[in-house]
Amino acid sequence: MILGLSVGAYTTLHVIISIVAILSGLVVLLAMDGNRRLDALTALFLITTVLTSAGGFLFHSKMIGPPHIVGIISLADLAVALWALYLGRLAGVWRPVYVITATIALYLNVFVLVVQAFGKVPALHALAPNGNEPPFAAAQGLTLVVFVILGYLAVRRYRPAS
Repeated sequence: MILGLSVGAYTTLHVIISIVAILSGLVVLLAMDGNRRLDALTALFLITTVLTSAGGFLFHSKMIGPPHIVGIISLADLAVALWALYLGRLAGVWRPVYVITATIALYLNVFVLVVQAFGKVPALHALAPNGNEPPFAAAQGLTLVVFVILGYLAVRRYRPAS
């Protein structure tokens, strides 16, 4: 049991929250690339990303591993993003800080999605059963390149009105 839910039910909830975080984050990032501000969707992205990052720690584990490290990095990154957006109000240096940290938070969610896809989707798992084969590395490399490009464009283009 996790938070009164069976492990299966909690896992399903965690996956749903993660998907909402990724989808809303993609829309927010693309909006920033187009110099559009989506306040409600941004809040949804940040809340669900915090929930999925923190919620991952509730799964039983005997030792600290890569998922915990990604979770810690994500939560620290999100703290800076939240500060830049809500306390820094995107003024001055806080605008690029927010864009970069929001992009990193979304990237980390997608990074985990790729890991999970290669672990759970039979066709992908067959291509990279150990998670260190070239197809897995190529997928993660492509994911990183896409987010670096989208993040760079967002830093250059996103200049929301006060």
